[in-house]
Amino acid sequence: MLRFLRLLLLLLLPPPGSPEPPEPTEPPGLALLSPGAPPQAPDLLYADGLRAYAAGAWAPAVALLREALRSQEALGRTRRDCGARCAAEPGAALPAVLLSATGPESRPGQAPGPWERPLLRATLRRAECLTQCAARRLGPGGAARLRVGKALRDAFRRREPYNYLQRAYYQLKKLDLAAAAAHTFFVANPTHLQMREDMAKYRRMSGVRPQSFRDLETPPHWAAYDEGLELLGRQEAGLALPRLEEALQESLTQMESCRAGCEGPEEQLEEEEGTRSQGGLYEAIAGYWIRVLQCRQRCVGDMATRPGRSSPVPDFLPSQLRWLHQAYAQVGSLSQAMENVLSVLLFYPEDEAAKKALNQYQAQLGESRPSLGPREDIQRFVLRSLGEKRQLYYAMEHLGTSFKDPDPWTPTAFIPEALREKLREDQEKRPWDHEPPQPKPLTHWKDVLLLEGVTLTQDARQLNGSERVVLDGLLTPAECGVLLQLAKDAAGAGAGSGYRGRRSPHTPHERFEGLTVLKAAQLARVGTVGSQGAKLLLEVSERVRTLTEAYFSPERHLHLSFTHLVCRSAIEGEQEQRMDLSHPVHADNCVLDPDTGECWREPPAYTYRDYSGILYLNDDFKGGDLFFTEPNALTVTAQVRPRCGRLVAFSSGGENPHGVWAVTRGRRCALALWHTWAPEHREQEWAEAKELLQEPKETEEEEEEEMPTRDPAPEPPSHRLQQVQDKAGKLPRVREEL
Repeated sequence: MLRFLRLLLLLLLPPPGSPEPPEPTEPPGLALLSPGAPPQAPDLLYADGLRAYAAGAWAPAVALLREALRSQEALGRTRRDCGARCAAEPGAALPAVLLSATGPESRPGQAPGPWERPLLRATLRRAECLTQCAARRLGPGGAARLRVGKALRDAFRRREPYNYLQRAYYQLKKLDLAAAAAHTFFVANPTHLQMREDMAKYRRMSGVRPQSFRDLETPPHWAAYDEGLELLGRQEAGLALPRLEEALQESLTQMESCRAGCEGPEEQLEEEEGTRSQGGLYEAIAGYWIRVLQCRQRCVGDMATRPGRSSPVPDFLPSQLRWLHQAYAQVGSLSQAMENVLSVLLFYPEDEAAKKALNQYQAQLGESRPSLGPREDIQRFVLRSLGEKRQLYYAMEHLGTSFKDPDPWTPTAFIPEALREKLREDQEKRPWDHEPPQPKPLTHWKDVLLLEGVTLTQDARQLNGSERVVLDGLLTPAECGVLLQLAKDAAGAGAGSGYRGRRSPHTPHERFEGLTVLKAAQLARVGTVGSQGAKLLLEVSERVRTLTEAYFSPERHLHLSFTHLVCRSAIEGEQEQRMDLSHPVHADNCVLDPDTGECWREPPAYTYRDYSGILYLNDDFKGGDLFFTEPNALTVTAQVRPRCGRLVAFSSGGENPHGVWAVTRGRRCALALWHTWAPEHREQEWAEAKELLQEPKETEEEEEEEMPTRDPAPEPPSHRLQQVQDKAGKLPRVREEL
């Protein structure tokens, strides 16, 4: 414990050569409403803003909500700046007796007094400095007056104020600001269906310019990073370098801001297992300090996580340094290229690509440059991070606390031997370490013996992509007719599952009807739909699975994950000047980010899906073609027109973004199927439906004989369904899936 407290003392000092905190800058899009006035309590402002919004007082609502955002930003900025200034004050230095000691254990019998008093004095001085600095910046009461609860912090993190702002701006006829607020909220909430619909409406409005759709909250490092990479991709390294340098500096600044927040009120710290102290003074100090360190380490992941995403970009800082050294090499600045590649080696000393680049730069320079070393800002970051990790692993081993290391580059030597195996297992479970399946080259595909009557219409090359195929002849016209009748009967009975005949969640201009295999079997048992259609639905889904497995995955078994018979119908009177899609561009097992071209395999996406298929039943409608795009969701690479018996199958990852053009007339029906390699995610309802439809032969014959003279007044479907449920001994599950 004494060794741990001494490490705490050393980290109270600022790292050597720490830069002065940057001057406060106003967050983009938030003008200072009360110049020179101290900020007010964000929670009170937000509550007043919502009351004004509910009362329809749009202008006061806008003013109060914007002031709440400004106040919250000012609070965080003050904490960061005051922390940096107080750490850099001359009086903040610790006495030499603490800095020169090799550790409490090196002086047996020494009383605790000589190091206890300096520690408490330094703590009191730092607290005094922080209190006075906050009072100067925030007014009387300082940060304590503006303390924000967890519920409000979560609301601001989700950018909820912008949801209210966009509506208020719309009512005030300020469409540009409304579009900007809507876009800002949507970036952090990409699955919010109502906002997606609102965004489509804003894009159709004549008074809204394309540049209005800007993110008012995206941290500056993301904008600079994306622009730098775009310029670098166009071979404009000279223009890319300032943006990439800005991205790195803003990344470090963002991390400092996050770290400053870790020293805020104790209730803001996320409590992990084993960190709540049950002891006395020193246990309480150690417990609080551990939570601060855990919070600081999480800041790396927070900085590397794009808005609206739940997982960070892996190795974000080292990847920025790699881009920088390559860009400097392209413009001939070999000294700067060496600095950045040496910085990469601080993270990964055995990185072969970095070592090869270093040797190349040294050979091109032609002389030894002993003065060249890694970047100072990166050196400070690495040394500080390793110092914190050392303390956290010490506490983990000796105090029973927990720590999830966010960095894959942490040297093994820093991890106590007793903990290495457990940490290795935990690291393997991190979701962002599991990359989506890479598309297999055409040369790896096996020859496929297609079913009789099935023809290969287009392969991946003809569809301008990878792991895509169009096959025809999977259904006869009669079979398409049976399945279309099944969908019609189920919808007419009002018993459809899935979308239940509601307007589409993707567009307000179409109506959806959906039917699962289990629901079809249940309806067939009670006579609401024909058993022939329900059985054919099962048979066809297995037919598609077999063919998809044979074509794409002959050496690995595919399971059906979900089967859905879906019809999309154009709503009459709502198709004129329609601008939206029937189904926006997306990928099936990851969250597509069109701005970066990345696809995040994380919830709410169905991450276990590996292959997708769409089997069409008709073509007597207008629109409704399937199309594939580039990852930017804009450039169409291929388009497929539906027809009876046509199957489009493709891998479910980010390599196959796809959407559906608007259905502007008629009714489009198709069988959508998803397949998985994971047996634990196979469709349980499929087996239940098959069991439900398998009846003894005698019973089938009796039903066939009785059918012509069936009772003209059978039991209501609800009663018949209840009998089926009782007979099966359990309630069938009806699953809804978008």
